[in-house]
Amino acid sequence: MAHYPSLQGRLVVISGGAAGLGAAMVCAFAAQGAQVGFLDVDVTQGQRLVQQIAALGLPPPSFIACDLRDLPASLAVLEQWLAGRTPHALVNNAGNDRVQQFGDVSLLEWDDRVAVNLRHQFFLAQAVAPAMRQAGQGAIVNLGSISWRIGVPSVAVYSTLKAAVEGLTKSLARELGGDGIRVNAIAPGWVLTERQQEKLRADPGKSARYLERQCLKQHLQPEHIAEMALWLCADESRMCTGQVFTVDGGVV
Repeated sequence: MAHYPSLQGRLVVISGGAAGLGAAMVCAFAAQGAQVGFLDVDVTQGQRLVQQIAALGLPPPSFIACDLRDLPASLAVLEQWLAGRTPHALVNNAGNDRVQQFGDVSLLEWDDRVAVNLRHQFFLAQAVAPAMRQAGQGAIVNLGSISWRIGVPSVAVYSTLKAAVEGLTKSLARELGGDGIRVNAIAPGWVLTERQQEKLRADPGKSARYLERQCLKQHLQPEHIAEMALWLCADESRMCTGQVFTVDGGVV
């Protein structure tokens, strides 16, 4: 993994960092010497991740326990952790790609999915922007998906919201660019997190079918997405904003 001196000692906030793709990002930023604070609802896994990273001799991240569906409480604990410090980067990673038939989605489930996949991205960005603006720099990375581009079935809510993430990214990049704040998005393909590996065991043929669509015949791993996030938050990408970086092995 590349080393970015510009990330050394900088404050990085990551949503949904306790497991899967988010955990890979927390580890990657910690390995760069960044001061990481990650928000997640899973207390057991969040505390375990902190211990695992500390055992590697890396700067231990701070686990900020909260349910992002409760925005006022989440913003309060984030503000408490920041304690007036300026975050250099925000990675909006938390999401829920639950498979559900279109006709079975209730209004309550729709609202819940909006809160997890989109709403927190907007309001966490809103929360960190004033300090970034005062500092004259900052990087916000929103996690999207290629699902809406290729028409994945049975994830209509998730795909709709991930399409909206790209619109949010473009709008915020234009609005915040004058203050030196960069806003980009990453659109991953199918990443083999632990959760996705469980799905694969339930449907062994899915692996071959998916790889048929990829140009590169190798499954994406969480670190592949984390490496892109590192670059987008480092000074090496200082002139990149308003872009959606697709990391899918060549599906779209």
